[in-house]
Amino acid sequence: MFQSFENRASPQEGRARLTALRRLMAKERVAGFLVPRADAHQGEYCAPHDERLAWLTGFTGSAGFAAVLKDSAGVFIDGRYRTQVKDQVDLDVFTPVPWPETALKDWLAGALPQGGVIAYDPWLHVASEIEDLETSLAAKGISFRAGPNLVDKIWPDQPAPPLGPIAPYPEALAGESHASKRARLAKDLRSTSRSAAVLTLPDSIAWLLNIRGSDIPRNPVPHAFAILFDTGHVTLFTDPAKIDDMLRAHLGPEVKLRPGSAFVPTLHSLQGKVQLDRKTAPVKLAQELAEGNAVLCWADDPCSLPKACKTKAEIAGTQEAHLRDGAAMVEFLTWFEAQPIGTLTEIDVVKRLEEARHATQDLLDISFETIAGTGPHGAIMHYRVTEDTNAPLQEGQLLVLDSGGQYIDGTTDITRTLPIGAVGQDEKRCFTRVLQGMIAISRLRFPKGLAGRDLDAIARYPLWLAGQDFNHGTGHGVGVYLCVHEGPQRLSRLSDVPLQAGMILSNEPGYYREGAFGIRLENLIVVQEARPLEGADPRPMYDFLTLTYVPIARGLICVEMLSPDERHWLNLYHKACYENIAPRLSPEARVWLSHATQEI
Repeated sequence: MFQSFENRASPQEGRARLTALRRLMAKERVAGFLVPRADAHQGEYCAPHDERLAWLTGFTGSAGFAAVLKDSAGVFIDGRYRTQVKDQVDLDVFTPVPWPETALKDWLAGALPQGGVIAYDPWLHVASEIEDLETSLAAKGISFRAGPNLVDKIWPDQPAPPLGPIAPYPEALAGESHASKRARLAKDLRSTSRSAAVLTLPDSIAWLLNIRGSDIPRNPVPHAFAILFDTGHVTLFTDPAKIDDMLRAHLGPEVKLRPGSAFVPTLHSLQGKVQLDRKTAPVKLAQELAEGNAVLCWADDPCSLPKACKTKAEIAGTQEAHLRDGAAMVEFLTWFEAQPIGTLTEIDVVKRLEEARHATQDLLDISFETIAGTGPHGAIMHYRVTEDTNAPLQEGQLLVLDSGGQYIDGTTDITRTLPIGAVGQDEKRCFTRVLQGMIAISRLRFPKGLAGRDLDAIARYPLWLAGQDFNHGTGHGVGVYLCVHEGPQRLSRLSDVPLQAGMILSNEPGYYREGAFGIRLENLIVVQEARPLEGADPRPMYDFLTLTYVPIARGLICVEMLSPDERHWLNLYHKACYENIAPRLSPEARVWLSHATQEI
């Protein structure tokens, strides 16, 4: 089984670890130290070696950071984790801080009225962050000092860095050779008179070179750095223990392999204009480039946008992965609805769902830790069940089930909210509003050039009419046998990246009532050219192709709240679920699916 249920949070250890850190801060003569949830590659997901925030505070969410001062310690978390953080940290010594509503610079200015020096590890912070802090707080007498990681110095049993093997990814699934990718990105470098681009994001490097790794749980990416030159050649920096002859043959003579220890010296030797992404590259790299002969040019990661716009082969593979995964979900739902109420726990659900995916014989990993939250746990957006929190599924509750699989041809992510017996009308009305938001995005046509921030409100409109909302984006980008959270594409009020054909996104509005219940529905969708309409303006438009085919719990829908168009969409969707999934099912599951997809 991929998922485990041990409690990784250690709030009881927080006080002693915080005391040890403050003792070291005093020795180093600094007023504070920043502890982000990040590694040197600035990806969202960290290996155990880099889980410093969780080790220090107990908070295990996928985003956040701590600012530790002599007399206060703030744990900064966004809307997804406002409930979770209260259960995972010692509230007597750590203070949850709502972020980004409260900016770090404002918090520091208020907490250090006399000024002081804040230490930070330059490998774990991006240049834009440090520059903003230094500019904003200089007048307050607050300065920043780069140096060794202080948490590492007090973490006696810190896990070793990962050494997962790196393997070739089939060109037939990628839809383009790495030679072709390198050549077209190198052409862009030459067009801007840049000699090289430094790559730090593991999924960018994996995409560019058609490779996959195993250094990050649930995400098949390697820990590595790379430099792409304007000739199309690449130097890949990683531990030699990860490389075998098959990978060397795949990469060929135009990709030079060097150990990680050679990365910084190579930066010093670069010439000409060198491109670095201010938003994702560690500030350490800018500092090192400044010591050499290169001219630093800030620009977006050159792989980010091309990676987001999937090839025809990647979309076809992802569609197949979703059909396979959808069949596994339906087999699970068939089993789930047959179980007597009161006999299941959250862990039972997680185990059985993973078994259903394993039964495909194609599952390589789950794409993230399955979220199975019943009742109040459903209101914890990124809830992870443990042996300590495992709750029984009880009559009248809602179960939020958010899960996904990693397959060689695609990455899946699906959420369904399921009723446990008879559910109240209030919950059904909230569920229907969330469904209306998901349908609105699914049916949307929109002009080329719009970004996620332009579409996000459409999913919220039914909830807003009822004075309700949710504290996360409507959708995130998704990779192809890569990270389940992929940028730069998003359906979010924070995203200004125009959507383009081939981008895969999640469509997942929700509603959460703390201490009571949660609701989320999620399908994956892909941006495509919209078919022209008779009588329409000659204006280029996009719409979405749905990738996920799993029925929605009809017993939770207040049918009278749906418009005729919404009912029509749902009936067509359920018809497509049956047509696409039924041939892949056991006889028992086929019967269940037939009933689950009846028209409303």
